[in-house]
Amino acid sequence: MKAEVTAIIESASEGGYWAVSPEFPGANGQGDTIDEARNSLKAAINLLIEDRLEDALRGLPEDAIRETLSIT
Repeated sequence: MKAEVTAIIESASEGGYWAVSPEFPGANGQGDTIDEARNSLKAAINLLIEDRLEDALRGLPEDAIRETLSIT
């Protein structure tokens, strides 16, 4: 699945960079370089999505319909 989100990357006072995404509160990344911070944020967002999916699926009835939607 492909999705686009906003990444806000700023210099960290202790050195390096930190990154957040307003679409995913609680997800943040950090790194010595902008690319490292960006990749760390991507990983955090993916973990957050996986965790929320597991929570949402827990306890669903067996006959619940589950589909994958493409968002463009």
